[in-house]
Amino acid sequence: MLPIPRGVEYSRPPMASEEKNNDSGLARLGLKLSDWFEKWFPDAFALALAAVAVVFVATLFAGASPLDSAQRFGSGFWDLITFTLQMSMIVVTGYAVATAPPVYRVIRALAAWPTTGPGAAAYVGLFSMLTSLISWSFSLIFSALLAREIAHRVRGADYRAIGAAAYLGVGSVWALGLSSSAALIMASPASLPEAVKRISGVLPLSQTLGLWQSLTIAASLILVSMAVAFYSAPSATQARTMQDMGVTYAPATHDIGKRATPGEWLEYSPLLTIVLCVIGFGYLLREVLASGPAVLLQLDHYLFLFLVIGLLLHWRPKSFVQAISASVTPVGGVMIQYPMYAGIVRMLTESGLAKSMSDFFVSIANQHTYPVLVGIYSALLGIFIPSAGGKWLIEAPYLLGAAKDLNVHLGWVVQTYNATEALANLIHPFWMLPLVGILGLKARDIVGYSMLQFAVHVPLVLLLVWLLNYTLQYVPPVLP
Repeated sequence: MLPIPRGVEYSRPPMASEEKNNDSGLARLGLKLSDWFEKWFPDAFALALAAVAVVFVATLFAGASPLDSAQRFGSGFWDLITFTLQMSMIVVTGYAVATAPPVYRVIRALAAWPTTGPGAAAYVGLFSMLTSLISWSFSLIFSALLAREIAHRVRGADYRAIGAAAYLGVGSVWALGLSSSAALIMASPASLPEAVKRISGVLPLSQTLGLWQSLTIAASLILVSMAVAFYSAPSATQARTMQDMGVTYAPATHDIGKRATPGEWLEYSPLLTIVLCVIGFGYLLREVLASGPAVLLQLDHYLFLFLVIGLLLHWRPKSFVQAISASVTPVGGVMIQYPMYAGIVRMLTESGLAKSMSDFFVSIANQHTYPVLVGIYSALLGIFIPSAGGKWLIEAPYLLGAAKDLNVHLGWVVQTYNATEALANLIHPFWMLPLVGILGLKARDIVGYSMLQFAVHVPLVLLLVWLLNYTLQYVPPVLP
């Protein structure tokens, strides 16, 4: 069963005035930011509503009529229904796999390593970032469960700092790894829209994810993020533990008991589990043989794989259903807020506001400053369109077209986008929802420490994309 989220009101445990705060300056800053955001940062749903209002007004200034903008919001509201269900399934299937007895034992074993609060924050951050390079959804769910286990075990660990560290994968390097939507789209002829293909051609992964410059950014972010997580985590005397935050720890697995009636035989028997897993793995095998192993990274196949693996690891349908039931609580925020952002996307794109922003940045750029301006634009737009794959399809035609005109390495434009679009995630509650749901917190509880990472990441990433751009030569695209 997931921890019950704390109430809206809580009182901070007294910090004895006679005790001197010997924390580092970064830790004191982290505490101040965390306290400020807990007090002033709006609820995630209220922020989504505010974003709708801001974009609506902005489209009016861009020349759209109120009725046109309202129509675009209403019709776009349903554009992300498939994605909303996919995100809900990420939480449900990820939680089912993570709480299966074999996997949960691994998580608990990993949770035994840290012994101090700062060490725990750095450790969870490293796990989150490394796993996000393979799969951002895996990182989001498993890091949340690992953070919860560690916070329960490590005396004096700050639950907010560890929760923010669990979010670092999605907030820093995930798009520089194998789950990068933009890089995978550009490398797949079948997925690449014709309008983009005529501009850039197909860009192999060696020209995006495989660039040593891209690997340099990923390594730099991992090291710096770990350092910030370690030195910003407060000492035990200043920390707010899981209990202080009003979260009651409960193991994520439960005894399913024994069947009491003959009608419960199928629920406790693995027979149907075996049948479904044979069918499911047969389907996935055929897909891999037809399209290659990379097909499993596509969200639909990835979710189906997790569904089948989760059922297999739980072995009995009764156990699997219990895990699914326990995972439902964090899904509510996902279900209602993601469509709001879909409406925002439609207003931004169909009003021409997104293209106007892009045209402005392109107009003041040259070959050397273009990556920096692309990064600023991408991060800014990410506040209103927090969806990597969809946002790239919006931006790609004019960003890559301008890059060709300025003779900027096209693969580097993709990686600049990847490195900078994650910046907005650090302060945006959109992707936080599944994680904070599992932790039993609210976005405002962890965004203070995420903001501290944001303040460090922004200048670092922009500096690196600018400097490393000098090491790349323009390669003309191979057009179809």
